[in-house]
Amino acid sequence: MTITANWSYPTAIKFGAGRISELADHCKAVGTKKPLLVTDRGLSTMPITKNALDILEAAGLGRAMFAEVDPNPTDKNLEAGVKVFRDGGHDGVVAFGGGSGLDLGKAIAFMSGQTRPVWDFEDIGDWWTRANSDGIAPIVAVPTTAGTGSEVGRASVITNSETHTKKVIFHPKFLPSVTICDPELTVGMPKVITSGTGMDAFAHCLEAYCSPFYHPMSQGIALEGMRLVKEYLPRAYKDGTDIEARAHMMSAAAMGAVAFQKGLGAIHSLSHPVGAIYNTHHGMTNAVVMPPVLTFNRPAIEAKIASAAAYLGIAGGFDGFFDYVLRLREELGVPDKLSALGVGTDRIDEMSAMAIVDPTAGGNPVELTLDAAKRLFVECI
Repeated sequence: MTITANWSYPTAIKFGAGRISELADHCKAVGTKKPLLVTDRGLSTMPITKNALDILEAAGLGRAMFAEVDPNPTDKNLEAGVKVFRDGGHDGVVAFGGGSGLDLGKAIAFMSGQTRPVWDFEDIGDWWTRANSDGIAPIVAVPTTAGTGSEVGRASVITNSETHTKKVIFHPKFLPSVTICDPELTVGMPKVITSGTGMDAFAHCLEAYCSPFYHPMSQGIALEGMRLVKEYLPRAYKDGTDIEARAHMMSAAAMGAVAFQKGLGAIHSLSHPVGAIYNTHHGMTNAVVMPPVLTFNRPAIEAKIASAAAYLGIAGGFDGFFDYVLRLREELGVPDKLSALGVGTDRIDEMSAMAIVDPTAGGNPVELTLDAAKRLFVECI
């Protein structure tokens, strides 16, 4: 089977090894003549980033880059990026990297033409309609990890630097016009990033699958996404040059983000405040809190998880699936407790209060009360 394809769901996806070479063509196709490449500090000096800038420059599109992006992007990063975008006279964004670069790149393109503060566009009700849609610059997304799926998402997660809370900023036009999924860009990922981002993709699929809301298309995508992670994440972790495994993990990441239109849950609502306060890796945090949340949700999801286990070839119903998650975490070097990520017990009350109002909490199949959040944090830490 040739792992090369062109897809238009949920947006135009150019999938296949070596397709970064098409970057300039796709920028031009969406009307961008002077793009700003947005990535994180770590990637800014990497060969894959230099190559992307070389491709843009060779096509007469310049080689402008903004890389002042924190691992959990903040409103300050966003403000600085919008200033660079406007001052440079840019007319589009190449969002390049993992979740942080992708999220901030999309947010810069969105805010470049807005006059209201970013918090006015939080994913609450119809707040997105406040935006000037004509002021949103075109976005070409290029993921270099396989986890967040932000390259096919309609939102960005931005941390409020004053309150240390993560906010989901939403607009339909956050969805990139074109996404280039080139698995060759993920070959150099360190094992710890392969593990964390891969478990993030798994968490997206798992929570979307368990969400009580009705969305059978997302349900099916989530189930197949979990299968791809089960089959290919251990291979990608063991051999980072396994291009087939890398490719399937890029698909799983995109599928997770498409699937969670159906909803997320307590894995994410616990993880978000931890990341905002302690700056932990989002996917790795999800992986640590996953087993306690599964146990918490068991009364509502036991039969559903048993069905998923059967599809995945895991014997033993819910218990078999739970044991599989524990084995997978161990195989991928995931810590057992959040304390290994530097998380303490002194801010449990604060994190619990943040968790129950996180936008993802509403998708949990069991109500996440304040007391429940506190108990889960104690167990996780």
